[in-house]
Amino acid sequence: MYYATTYASPIGPLTLACDSGGEALTGLFLERQKYRAETMPGAMAQKDDLPIFNAAKKWLDAYFARKNPAISELALDPAGGEFRRAVWRLLCEIPYGHVRTYGDIAKSIAAQLHKTSMSSQAVGGAVGHNPISIIIPCHRVVGANGNLTGYASGIGIKIKLLHLEGVDMSKMFVPTKGKAL
Repeated sequence: MYYATTYASPIGPLTLACDSGGEALTGLFLERQKYRAETMPGAMAQKDDLPIFNAAKKWLDAYFARKNPAISELALDPAGGEFRRAVWRLLCEIPYGHVRTYGDIAKSIAAQLHKTSMSSQAVGGAVGHNPISIIIPCHRVVGANGNLTGYASGIGIKIKLLHLEGVDMSKMFVPTKGKAL
């Protein structure tokens, strides 16, 4: 059994999910998030008063007030294989107000795994299936040359989050074609 609550954010309603013990956040989903059904835990009961939800809402309040709360303030337990978890840990290292490319993440993962290279597409798959959006900052990952491709909740939400963080968007662009729009 998992528990859920909602949070009214400036970018729309968010659903927060936690494990049955209420000790760790397992999900943060935007309303029309791609892969939501795949990454959402099983059956969830509404329960609004759990300490992890209170902590997550306080974190989100600070985030949307541009206060840069530390990710380490929250207990996170995203469901995924070791590769995806490794990618998500790297996402947590991207500083507030900065971006990294899929290629940068791929190089870091390759080094961690003692490989000569890693597919940016594999990294993109892991980034796209991040079950704890915003807190695990997948919106801070961009394509080569500033391409804003690939955000499971849509490029418009990605742009809003990057603007909120004060990212210099002057060299970034929205792709005009491709399946990751």
